[in-house]
Amino acid sequence: MSGENDVLVLGGAGVDTIVYVPELPLPYADSYPIDSGIRTRAGQTGDFVAVGLSALGLRTHHLDLLGDDPEGDLVRALHRERGIPLTAIPQPAGTKRAVNLVGPDGRRLSLYDTSRAHADDRLPEHTVRDLAASSRHVHVAITHPCAQALPALRETGVTLSTDLHDWDGENPYHEPFAHAADIVFLSTTALTDPERTMRRIAERGSARLVVATAGAEGAHLLADGELCHVPTVTPPAPVVDSNGAGDAFAAGFLFGHLTGQPPRRCALYGAVAGAYACTVPSTETDAITRDELLARAAEPAPATR
Repeated sequence: MSGENDVLVLGGAGVDTIVYVPELPLPYADSYPIDSGIRTRAGQTGDFVAVGLSALGLRTHHLDLLGDDPEGDLVRALHRERGIPLTAIPQPAGTKRAVNLVGPDGRRLSLYDTSRAHADDRLPEHTVRDLAASSRHVHVAITHPCAQALPALRETGVTLSTDLHDWDGENPYHEPFAHAADIVFLSTTALTDPERTMRRIAERGSARLVVATAGAEGAHLLADGELCHVPTVTPPAPVVDSNGAGDAFAAGFLFGHLTGQPPRRCALYGAVAGAYACTVPSTETDAITRDELLARAAEPAPATR
């Protein structure tokens, strides 16, 4: 744990089993032929953010609970292959798993195995504090038991970010994350009034920057009380999958933030990284490199109000 990290990623390690289905929602049937195969690979939200940050040249460390099981071995192998330091706390219940049903248009439905977490699971506080103290920034996944680590993280003085994903603005589970983080990402998918939710996050918590991604409609950025629209970025190849696009957006945004860029340029970096992720099949774990991101963002389209 010696040395300095640019980002500590807390939580969100696991594996997904990818199933490409003919349509979503999937009508009931006794069986479906899956010609494209069914594949299990390492990569959930924390893994994707860690891979994205590392690909952009940021020194990244990942901390989470992992089981002594084949799924945990896949996660460990991914980090070894990408050169990302991983501190794995033993999880007797096993490594987090999910099944992702992916439609022809790239949309997905995720089925999470909640049996892999126990209410009394904890990340060792001394480990959290030590790693946070040697990091410039901490990105906190909303997976259990990261909420219990938030008070210790705030006490270290390190800046925090989190991704609330498809929060509806009401579920109390997400509120500790939303209120503790300095940078908050979320999706507009379940929001009836994105601006209202974004402003509530800023008013009730520590957030200085709030970003709500809106898929093909771009994103919304709240910075210094000003709300602006972030245009979409044309992907460099055909869109095949939306899996990991939000995590890539967060990684791109944080890369901009940690390299001293203004919020709108950070959002551009996020949009470029998210667009790239949409060209990567769910069966793979890949991320845009620093050189490619900077090249594609060389002539940015200004955000509009």
